[in-house]
Amino acid sequence: MRAGRTILHPTDLSFAPGDRIGLVGPSGSGKSTLCHALVDQLQARGVAVAHVPQSPDEALDPLRRLDFHWSQAERALGLAPDAARRAQLLRALDLEGRPLNVRPWGWSRGMQQRFVIALALLASPALLVLDEPTSALDPIVAATTLELVEAQAARTGTTLLIVTHDLGLAAARARRLLVLHEGKLVEDSDTGTLLTKPQSTAAQALVAHRNWADLPC
Repeated sequence: MRAGRTILHPTDLSFAPGDRIGLVGPSGSGKSTLCHALVDQLQARGVAVAHVPQSPDEALDPLRRLDFHWSQAERALGLAPDAARRAQLLRALDLEGRPLNVRPWGWSRGMQQRFVIALALLASPALLVLDEPTSALDPIVAATTLELVEAQAARTGTTLLIVTHDLGLAAARARRLLVLHEGKLVEDSDTGTLLTKPQSTAAQALVAHRNWADLPC
């Protein structure tokens, strides 16, 4: 509850290993709140889950070099330093050969976000929550970033939960779509069915804006 308004209603979710799921809804619908609650509950149960925020600024200290961030992430996850693992992840996110002895601002925003995603994939989590991960990127960079993430997740069997207000992005990337409206899950359907036969008023409103179909993501 916040100011007398329910931010998030009780919600039950189930995910299949390796699935790609889109969580869509307008700003203020409770998407980020649901994500944080989901991450907290799964971690409390011992499930390996990682979260990528909307902006790399939320994950990277501008005064610390990128190699420091990497070593700190390994330490936090209880992982021994592994040069081969680091090289594989950086290669998977198209960052191979980039120097890590620089501060975040030495890289473009797209590269910073891919680096944050690589950190999130360090321990091959069962679930990777991407909370508006490309909102600060241009559409072409966003599409490329998500393609790289999907390929790496497929190799490790990681389930992807893509959280966005952009139906075009979700429709292009997810096999299943969840629609959140005013803190309540109002629709849960495979992507094709939701786009052609939306049942809830909220989903119908999203689908009615047909310009989403032309987005490159």
